[in-house]
Amino acid sequence: MAGRLRARLSAGDTLTDRPDFALVGVLRVPELQSSPWRAIYRRILVALAALLIAALIVYIDRDGYRDAQDNELSFLDALYYATVSLSTTGYGDITPIAPSARLVNILVITPLRIFFLILLVGTTLAVLTERSRQAFKIQRWRRSVRNHTVVIGFGTKGRTAVDAMLGDGVPASEIVVVDTDQTVLDTASNMGLVTVHGSATKSDVLRLTGAQHAAAIIVATNRDDTAVLVTLTAREIAPKAKIVAAIREAENTHLLRQSGADSVVVSSETAGRLLGIATSTPSVVEMIEDLLTPEAGFAIAEREVERDEVGGSPRHLTDIVLGVVRSGKLFRVGSPEVDAVEATDRLLYIRRVGE
Repeated sequence: MAGRLRARLSAGDTLTDRPDFALVGVLRVPELQSSPWRAIYRRILVALAALLIAALIVYIDRDGYRDAQDNELSFLDALYYATVSLSTTGYGDITPIAPSARLVNILVITPLRIFFLILLVGTTLAVLTERSRQAFKIQRWRRSVRNHTVVIGFGTKGRTAVDAMLGDGVPASEIVVVDTDQTVLDTASNMGLVTVHGSATKSDVLRLTGAQHAAAIIVATNRDDTAVLVTLTAREIAPKAKIVAAIREAENTHLLRQSGADSVVVSSETAGRLLGIATSTPSVVEMIEDLLTPEAGFAIAEREVERDEVGGSPRHLTDIVLGVVRSGKLFRVGSPEVDAVEATDRLLYIRRVGE
């Protein structure tokens, strides 16, 4: 069975073996977006500047040109000639006759004409340029991504998890979102997050996110069986990453644990407990929501033990300590094992947002 599962996960075209240019549309690295009106305005200014430069060049060398009536060229005539030349219309009523004028047409007017045409077909070229830029950014990102967080599923749970991380000060560039819905990925990209389009049950999709170098992986899928399969795949690829998974039914917790999840959150039971508490003590629910919301009020945080705190009781510290993490295991503050804090411990405490 394990062999069939591994074959299923590795079957098909491997995304990580594709060239970076072929990953455009699958992996998306966001960038700061400028106003489209500003881009159009800038393009018009550049086109007008090129037209004005061409007109000035023709006007300075106006003695080398002749119109159909053999009149001396005015600046308006020079501007007219530059316009019809750069737009490749070329009526022929004004022509260069002197060698210097023809040389200027070859060396200056023709390159300006090409440049002007590039501006006219800028939409098509912009698409091609964007693909090339995205390919370069993907290549650079894949080489440098380390110790980031991969969020699998950008529904309600995944989006709330991302909001919590952003509220805690995690840079958006250090979060990668995986989903099969392009619409929600567009939303994530607009938030400045790196996105990968595909199913996280496939190992090559997870490798494309850099999961093998990730510090944490959040599994926020809509189905428990999908969460188990994703967790199993993620643990095989990233044996050292911290994997946190959310499920609907508590009876599936042991499956997530066996698949390699470090923490399992039962969403339905957690919501049910809060609903039950709210019927009798709604202020408790309000305080819990405050602790879980990092933007305002109070928040639960984790920190190292300071030098002057070593040997002291966690109940007598300045901060309100809820627990002590020692050797990767959490002890509540009243446990006899942590009656005195050690230098290698980490403290779970309540902090005021803004401190």
